[in-house]
Amino acid sequence: QVQLAESGGGLVQAGGSLRLSCAASGSFRSINAMGWYRQAPGKQRELVALIANGGVTTYADSVKGRFTISRDSAKNTVSLQMNSLKPEDTAVYYCNCNADIDSVYGYDVWGQGTQVTVSS
Repeated sequence: QVQLAESGGGLVQAGGSLRLSCAASGSFRSINAMGWYRQAPGKQRELVALIANGGVTTYADSVKGRFTISRDSAKNTVSLQMNSLKPEDTAVYYCNCNADIDSVYGYDVWGQGTQVTVSS
């Protein structure tokens, strides 16, 4: 069983910054990747940023140059620094952890979500 604890989020004006953090805990053999997804009202959940083992990062085109993902593998944490926020960044942000648990490889675990609202 793996649990994800998210923190951060909130209300910010356009152009402002927020930082999201997520910590994984529980029983797992290894973590393959951690990342952030978001879901706006009426839209599908989409990838925001992902960081895999070795520090390989992937970003959505819409956030490149504004968001930075980082990971502390020793502490099993991932953070998302969001700068130059825009109203279209408003969404519920979900932490994701892809881990090897017991005999299952590549199991996806999700956080409960944290609201990010950017006012214009």
